[in-house]
Amino acid sequence: MEAIIKTEDLKKVYIMGDTKVYALNGVSVDIQKNEYVALMGPSGSGKSTLMNLLGCLDTPTMGNYILNGTNVSTLDDSELASIRNKEIGFVFQTFNLMPRTTALENVALPLIYAGIKKSVREERAEEVLTLVGLQDRMDHKPNELSGGQRQRVAIARALVNNPSIILADEPTGNLDTKTSIEIMQIFEKIHNAGNTVILVTHEPDISEHAHRIIRLRDGVVETDVLNENIKSFDLV
Repeated sequence: MEAIIKTEDLKKVYIMGDTKVYALNGVSVDIQKNEYVALMGPSGSGKSTLMNLLGCLDTPTMGNYILNGTNVSTLDDSELASIRNKEIGFVFQTFNLMPRTTALENVALPLIYAGIKKSVREERAEEVLTLVGLQDRMDHKPNELSGGQRQRVAIARALVNNPSIILADEPTGNLDTKTSIEIMQIFEKIHNAGNTVILVTHEPDISEHAHRIIRLRDGVVETDVLNENIKSFDLV
């Protein structure tokens, strides 16, 4: 099976005066379609840099990144933006919602960039908001929603373009335990529906929901193991 994500000796180098700082120093990983992967590592390990590269928010200094058969390592900014909108759905810790627009409008926003007509945008946005359990909150603005509801809107927005990959950066970092469990249940549903899910987290109890755990340290892969003790996040 061809990997949906394949990195070959990825390096990201920053020049600090006369010093070269290797945020990534030769990362090679393959992620298959419909895998559920947690990226972990301490501050400075390179996990955020790797997330930015996997999400096509940045390009490597050296090495190759093959995303769904396309080498995106040398694409320019407009090409990266196009492939991001098509292939990747992002979920951020801070939600990144537009404050003056409704949940429905927030979710439909990526479809505007994709050139989808309004009636189709609204129908698709309603569909994914229903999927995350917010069918009765579509007309609410972010300040009228709880933290968990805002994260559900962010997840719906990530799903609206039917992306190949869901990339979630600390998606439970601002949430209480009960709400975190509810959000992880949604990610499990997304994975079960066939999506590839990559979860960036520093929380061991959250990472144990993934089927594979990749740990980075000092810009390299320290361990890459299958999770033999996958946790269930069922609500009591």
